[in-house]
Amino acid sequence: MRSLALLAVLLAAPALAQPAVPEPVDSVDPMIGTGGEGHTFPGATAPFGMVQLSPDTDTSCEIRACYGHAAGYRYEDPTIQGFSHTHFSGAGHSDFGDLLVMPQAGSAVKLEPGDPKQPGSGYRSRFDHAHEQARPGYYAVTLSDSGIKAELTAGTRVGVHRYRFPAGQDAHLLIDLRSSLYNYPGKILWSGLHLRPDGTLTGFRETRGWAPGRKLYFAMRFSAPLADHAFVDRDEAIPYKGFQGPGRGSDALAEKLGKALEARLDFGRLAAPLEVKVALSGVDEDGAVANLVAEPGDFDAIRASTRAEWAAALGAVELDGPAPIRTSVYTALYHSLLAPSVWSDADGRYRGPDDQVHRADGYTFRSTFSLWDTFRAEHPLLTLIQPERTSSDVVRSLVDSQRFSPDHILPVWQFAGRETWTMIGYHAAPVIADAYLAGVRGFDANAALDAMVASATYAPYGGLGEYMKRGYVPIDKEPEAASKTVEYAYDDWSIARMARALGREDVAARFEKRAGNWRNSFDAKSGWLRARLSTGAFRTPFDPTAINYGSDYTEGNAWQYSWFVPQDQAGLFRLLGGDAKTVAKLDAMFDYDNSKLDYSHAEDIAGLIGQYIHGNEPSHHVAYLYVYAGAPWRAQERLAQIVGTQYKPTPDGLAGNDDLGQMSAWLVFTSLGFYPVAPGSNEFVIGRPFLDRAVLNLPNGRRFTILADGLSPTNRYVSTVTLNGRPLERTYLRDSEIRAGGELRFTMGPVANRAWGAGKGARPYSLSTSGPR
Repeated sequence: MRSLALLAVLLAAPALAQPAVPEPVDSVDPMIGTGGEGHTFPGATAPFGMVQLSPDTDTSCEIRACYGHAAGYRYEDPTIQGFSHTHFSGAGHSDFGDLLVMPQAGSAVKLEPGDPKQPGSGYRSRFDHAHEQARPGYYAVTLSDSGIKAELTAGTRVGVHRYRFPAGQDAHLLIDLRSSLYNYPGKILWSGLHLRPDGTLTGFRETRGWAPGRKLYFAMRFSAPLADHAFVDRDEAIPYKGFQGPGRGSDALAEKLGKALEARLDFGRLAAPLEVKVALSGVDEDGAVANLVAEPGDFDAIRASTRAEWAAALGAVELDGPAPIRTSVYTALYHSLLAPSVWSDADGRYRGPDDQVHRADGYTFRSTFSLWDTFRAEHPLLTLIQPERTSSDVVRSLVDSQRFSPDHILPVWQFAGRETWTMIGYHAAPVIADAYLAGVRGFDANAALDAMVASATYAPYGGLGEYMKRGYVPIDKEPEAASKTVEYAYDDWSIARMARALGREDVAARFEKRAGNWRNSFDAKSGWLRARLSTGAFRTPFDPTAINYGSDYTEGNAWQYSWFVPQDQAGLFRLLGGDAKTVAKLDAMFDYDNSKLDYSHAEDIAGLIGQYIHGNEPSHHVAYLYVYAGAPWRAQERLAQIVGTQYKPTPDGLAGNDDLGQMSAWLVFTSLGFYPVAPGSNEFVIGRPFLDRAVLNLPNGRRFTILADGLSPTNRYVSTVTLNGRPLERTYLRDSEIRAGGELRFTMGPVANRAWGAGKGARPYSLSTSGPR
C-alpha cells in the first residue's frame, strides 16, 4: 500500500509542481515602456478611462525638451514630484499632467517642487522601485523622504488617492495647479479654486499647450475634514481677461482665481489613511461633482470594480506561452485598451472642438485620437474585440467632432475634444471604413461617409487643394509632400470602399481614381517614392536615407515611405520590377548598414533594423510585404527578428513610444499570427505565431482559436496552415472567418516551406489585381 501511495504521489508531483498560470489581469506589467522612449505611464486607470492617475517624476522641462517625460513618469528618474490625473500613454508629444497632488507630513509645507538633484529642496520626494507596485487600475509607492505610502486607483471618471502618513505627524496635501507636462511661460491662462460648504473642493484651469484653450474642471472630496487650508496665487500679475471660470461667489467658503494657484490642505494628525476622491469634467465644476456622485464607493470598492473591468477587457484574448512573451503580449493588450479615452460626462455632456458644450445622445463621446499612428493596428484590434463597446462610440465621436469642428474636418490628432493638427492625412477615414466594412453599426453610415468626403476635399488642409488639382502634393507648395501624397491616396481608397458598400457609386468611382495617385509621386526609374515640384520634376538632390523634419517625408525617409501603398502592393511591386526584385529591395532595407548615418536629431527614429524603423509607424507593415511578393517564409524570419529585438518585458521593453497603443497592437496581432496591412480590406495577412495557443473570445459569443504546434525558437517557420481542419493555401484570413469563430492551426518547423503562399492566387488583396471588391 505504501508503494502504491508513493507512486501516486510521484505521478502527481509534476502536476503539483507546475506554477499556476496567472490571470490575464495579473500578467500585465504597466512598467513596460516607462523607461527608454516608450513614454507609457505606470499609474491607475480604467479601460479607456477619462482619468489616468499616475506619478510625475519631473515636469520642469520646457516644450520639446519634455519629449522624454511625455507620460510624466520616467523609470530612470530618482524622485516623484507628485500625482496628476491626466496622461498620454506612449505619445510622441507632451501635454496633460493636470491637477498635481502631493502629500506632505510634518509642520512645514513646501510650495515649490525643488531641484531633483537636491533632496529636501522642495516638495518632491525620492523613491525606489523596490517600494513601488503597478497593476491594472492600481499603483502604490512609498515616498522615501517623508515615509508616506501613496496608493492610487481609478474608475472611469474618478481617481482615488489613499495616503498613509507616519504616526504622530500632521497630514497635508499640496495641490499645484501650475504643474504641467508641456511647460512654457504663459501656458496656464487662468485657473480657480472653490471650497464649497459641504467640504468639496472644486476648481478649473484653462491651458494653452499642445491643444489651445483646453478647459478642465475637477471636484475633490476627502475622507477626513479639513483642519485648515490656504489658497495661494504665486503670480499676482494682471488677471487674464478672457475665460474667467464660473466662480462660486457667496456659495463658496473660500475662492481664489489666478494663473499660478496652489492649495494647502491641512488635516492634522489622522488615525486612519486619508482618502481623496477626484472627478474630472471637460464641461464645468458641477459636471465634475456629478461625475463624482456617479461612481460611488471608497478606495477599495473602486479598485475592485476597476480590476473586474480590466479582467473582462483583457479576457477578450486568452494567451498561452512562455512567461516572458505572455507578459509582453498581455501588457500590449492592456496598453491597447487605454485610448481613445472617455471624454463625455456621466450625463452625456462634453466640450467639443468648437469649445462649446454638446451632449452625446445614446453613446459615450471619446477623445485622444492619435490617428496617424492608430489607424494601422490599434483601431482594427478594437474593431475586432470591442466593436459594440468601443468602435461604434469611436465612429460616432469622430463624426460628431467633424460636425462641430470649425473647419468641418474629421479629427487629425485630437485630445480633450481639442484639435492639435499634428501629423498628416485624414486617417479617421480608414478607421470609419474599416469598422463599417467589418460590420460595426450603431451610427449613421451615410453621414459618416459625408464627413469622410468633407475631410478629403477640404482644400486648405495639408496641400489638399494642390493634391486635388494635380494628383500629387508639390513639395514647393507644401512640406512632407511625398508622404502626404501616398497617405491621401490610401485614405481615398478607404472612402471608395465604404462608398461602394453603401451603393454610392459616384463617390466610389471618384475616390477609386484618387486612390491611384500614389503613382504620381513614385519615380519608377529610380524605384523610390519622391517629392515632386509643381513643375512636375522630382526634387533634387535626393538621398533615400535623409530624415529631416519638414522635408519630403513625415518622420521617415524614402526607404520607409516607398512601401506605403497598402491598397495596392501588387501595383507597387510591378513598378519595382516584380517579386524577386521586391524581395531583394526588402532585404536591402533590413540589412542596410547604418554605421555612417546619424539620426540623433530625429526623436521618433528608434528601433532600427537597417532602414526598417520599428519605433515609428511607417515601417510597421513592411515585414508583411514579403507575403505579397510570394515569400511568406522571409516574412516569418523578419517577424522573428523584430519581435526578438524590439519587445521585452522590462521598463525599456518598447523600442519607441507606444503612440496610444499602436506599437502594442502590432505585437498583439503579430503574436497571434496575422496583421491588418490594409485596414478596410477586410483581410489580415498571415505572418507567424509567437504563442503556443491563443483564443479570441469574440463579442458575438464565438471563439476563434489559434494553435501553433511545435512552436519553438528552432521551429520558427510555418510548415502548414489549416482553417477549421482544412488546408489553407492562401496567405490571408478574412475578417468574417475570424468573427465566425473556429480554429486556425499552424504547424511549425525548422525549415522554410517556400512553396506555401508562393502563388499569385494565394496573395492578399491589392486594388490592381483584386478590383474594387
